[in-house]
Amino acid sequence: MQYRIPLVLSPQPEGGYTVTSPLLPELLTEGDTVEEVLENVKDALAAVVETYQDLGRSLPSSAQIPSAGGPLSFETVVTAP
Repeated sequence: MQYRIPLVLSPQPEGGYTVTSPLLPELLTEGDTVEEVLENVKDALAAVVETYQDLGRSLPSSAQIPSAGGPLSFETVVTAP
């Protein structure tokens, strides 16, 4: 399944980014570059999905993309230091 998850990338003083999602407060990861962050988000999202399934909870309906055949939407908010 594919998901549309809003992400907030917060630059860290020592470098890199901390990533959270207002839609999924359980999603938390970090990375040194935007590319690394996006790879880490995949792992973090997989863990959140598994946790929701274990708890018998559904992800918010706005996060789920019903058809995997269409174009993907990507939204990122980057906060300035």
